[in-house]
Amino acid sequence: MNEGIMSTTAEQLAEINAAISAITGGAQEYQIGSRRVVRGQLSALLAERKHLEAKQSSEQGYDVAVAYFDRR
Repeated sequence: MNEGIMSTTAEQLAEINAAISAITGGAQEYQIGSRRVVRGQLSALLAERKHLEAKQSSEQGYDVAVAYFDRR
């Protein structure tokens, strides 16, 4: 993600999905010359994706709360 630049939830979700796809495609870690790149942990990315999906649903008005009142 671009540090210091505000991005929408949809943009953040797209970046997370791209990172997840790269990892599941076998690009968890690679080296070019003397530079070594290690992508984030899959479990952390999946957790962040779940968080962003919930945030996006809330922003779109799909956030639902349910209350149950027991009449005793």
